[in-house]
Amino acid sequence: MSISILEQYLPSDTQPFLRRWFASYKIHIRITRDRNSKLGDYRKMPDKSHEISINSTLDRQLFFFVLTHELAHLIAFEKFGGRISAHGQEWKSTFREMLLESISIYTSDLQPVIRQFAKNPKANFMASPELVRYFHVDDPDDSQFFVEQLAPDSEFLYKGDLYKMIEKKKKLYLCVNLKNSKKYLFRPLAKVEKNKTNEQ
Repeated sequence: MSISILEQYLPSDTQPFLRRWFASYKIHIRITRDRNSKLGDYRKMPDKSHEISINSTLDRQLFFFVLTHELAHLIAFEKFGGRISAHGQEWKSTFREMLLESISIYTSDLQPVIRQFAKNPKANFMASPELVRYFHVDDPDDSQFFVEQLAPDSEFLYKGDLYKMIEKKKKLYLCVNLKNSKKYLFRPLAKVEKNKTNEQ
């Protein structure tokens, strides 16, 4: 896929950065359907070419962020060798440099979030609360929300089961399954559903 075709998924003015990062590498870009398990991935192919896949449904700025993440894998492996850790220091430093180099692509309200993230890039997007919050601001599905938004004693649905929020414990939230009375710890950004049976 050419850079010009990619532009329909990207913010404006990304071409100079992509041309520099793509360099002379042979890269296959696959635009996929929405995948709940991941936003994108990178693989080095048997013929020494590179394959990057990205979800087609992403916000343009998030699409560029994910593409930068995956290109950082390619560039780090090519620069430091294939034996480096996938999300080790070599990848982190490469990703950091690329994010700061292209900071002008992001809107003014997102730039501080990107700068903060770049100090210690995370392997998993969901491990970056500020970014997750930013890209869910306009989430049209108001039946879902984050566990961290719940008040104590709030009831919610998760994977079909009804739970009640008990309390926050350090960085996690203690909740009880109202069906079996077992207690579970939830991540702050676990997506849960409103218990509509309690709504007036």
